[in-house]
Amino acid sequence: MHNTKRTTFALAALAFLAASPFSLAMEAAALPTIQAATTSNTNTSTRSAAAPSQVQAKLDEYRETDVWGRIRSGYAIPDLNNSLVTRHTQAYANHPANLSRISGRASPYLYHVVSELEKRGMPTELALLPVIESAFNPQAMSSANAAGLWQFVPGTGKDFDLKQNMFKDERRGVVASTDAALSYLQRLYTMFGDWPLALAAYNWGEGNVQRAIKKNQLDGKPTDFESLAELMPAETRNYVPKLQAVKNVIANPGMYGVTLPAIDNQPYFTTVDKTSDIDLAIAAQLAEMSIDEFKALNPQFKKPVIIGGAQTQILLPKENAEKFHVNLAQWGHALSTWTTHKITGARVSIASLASKFGTTPEILRQANNIPAQSRLKVGSTILVPKTSASSHTDIAENIIENAVVAFEADRGIVKRTSARFKAKAGASKNSKRIARNTSSKRKQR
Repeated sequence: MHNTKRTTFALAALAFLAASPFSLAMEAAALPTIQAATTSNTNTSTRSAAAPSQVQAKLDEYRETDVWGRIRSGYAIPDLNNSLVTRHTQAYANHPANLSRISGRASPYLYHVVSELEKRGMPTELALLPVIESAFNPQAMSSANAAGLWQFVPGTGKDFDLKQNMFKDERRGVVASTDAALSYLQRLYTMFGDWPLALAAYNWGEGNVQRAIKKNQLDGKPTDFESLAELMPAETRNYVPKLQAVKNVIANPGMYGVTLPAIDNQPYFTTVDKTSDIDLAIAAQLAEMSIDEFKALNPQFKKPVIIGGAQTQILLPKENAEKFHVNLAQWGHALSTWTTHKITGARVSIASLASKFGTTPEILRQANNIPAQSRLKVGSTILVPKTSASSHTDIAENIIENAVVAFEADRGIVKRTSARFKAKAGASKNSKRIARNTSSKRKQR
């Protein structure tokens, strides 16, 4: 009997040790790929500082069942504590539904963002930056023409190889923009050696931060974020405090009355390679998703057809990707119903184009975002329904890269409107003239 108890106790002890952090740490130490996963453009000091956190992140990945836990475990930017942080934290506490709603919107993207941060050995609270930038809305567009989750302006987007053409805008693409944003943040951290300053530069521009640092140096003042804050515009001055406020709430949501959606610690989406042009509506149908659900994962596609070569990928939840492949194998129809047409005549109307391609002016305007009371300029390339002659042809790469569309006011409409306006204005003037004369006669009487 004693022997049975000793055996049972020994087995239990072995099971405990096998699940202990020490054994996990030994397992992690035997995995050199954790360190090798750091991208080549991360500087040596970042890698050295990040190595323990990377091992810890791997351990957390075993323990955590929720992505929020992984984010909390990887906090690495020194906390900021000032009146602005207090104010913004209180604002989230006063309106808990706002952060709950944003967090729900973030749920399809967060696992991917956190995983990419961990691969690079970067602080995981950076996964919360889109809360500040775009409220996790990939369709967000600022007044400065910044787009997507990470709010890239066109020029910076091009610097980081985010394609922007008539058919797609990769500033909105979840995978491409996240890769670009993290690369940019790494570059800024290498430049300034400090995460708050790197974040300020992400918002304000590295040149502005460098000039602010130089000014404080000349004045014999410190050059940390808080010491430079008075030189920054209000948006940048509040930028890091806002991120700290979000960190505070995510660290202890119950304290602030915020309910976070459970986000499983596993990939939400997978990639599907596209081999030929496919209508966005058909892709969603094959994946058995609504158009809105499909667009939430693939917001970079601007037109009703998804074009591009084999490098173009579609994001789908895993179970929908499986349905997509099954349904695609059984699909017996054309995958794309759209092609392109270049405007060569100056007087081509939308109505005549619609008639030529067997559709309606409304469909053409909607597919090409053509404003009302406008016509297409010569040289514009637009989407039109395929004809029998083009039914098996994909849109060529050179068209994808070079196509432009431009509009001008439809002069016929303007002239007719102007004539009507003048007629009404003339009648109005006559009426006023008669009224003045009548009034005058009354005065004479």
